Amino acid sequence: MSLRIPTTLLVTAALLFSAGCSILPESDPATLYRLPASDLPATAISSNSTSQRLGIADPEAGHLLSSNRIVVYPERNVVNVYQGARWHEDAPDLVKARLIAGLQQSQLFAGVGSDRLPHDLLLLSELRHFQSDYVTTPPTVKMQLDVQLVGPQNRTPLAAMNFTTSAQASSVEIADVVDAFGRASDELTEQLAAWLAQQPDVIGNIGR
Repeated sequence: MSLRIPTTLLVTAALLFSAGCSILPESDPATLYRLPASDLPATAISSNSTSQRLGIADPEAGHLLSSNRIVVYPERNVVNVYQGARWHEDAPDLVKARLIAGLQQSQLFAGVGSDRLPHDLLLLSELRHFQSDYVTTPPTVKMQLDVQLVGPQNRTPLAAMNFTTSAQASSVEIADVVDAFGRASDELTEQLAAWLAQQPDVIGNIGR
């Protein structure tokens, strides 16, 4: 059953509790969603490019965000998930793939990939928020990623930053909410690339 949320927050909450969302096992197959294709501009920061290779580790996340559930905050302190809809893979894997693609496009590093590949620098992160929030109607997607740039050998901290983005969905339909997740992810990736471009001294000292 797809979640159908009316335009008023009061009715929204009522439907969410009666039939719209559930954290219980679903009897019907769920519709799987992926993040929409990245809309990042083709930005090459050649003046700050480095010969270093960046590895990106799987983001850490809490129990619910570590799953492929699409998390929603229907009202105040209530945490729930969309019924009948899931990500096609766990949320941290979605975010990692978006970061890799975006940072490859930025051309800041000689190479960007999973931490399973050879790398000179390592990006650790924790996914703190990745949910739609009915603080507005239609809901607003909120995303927070805390990152730390470390050395690959002993993981000595080199730099750290917290990134927070948001994007309001064009409607309450799940497909439009998923589009908002994509926009929030793109904005966060742009912020991360801009921050990394401001770390030439930190990055340049690795391997010396």
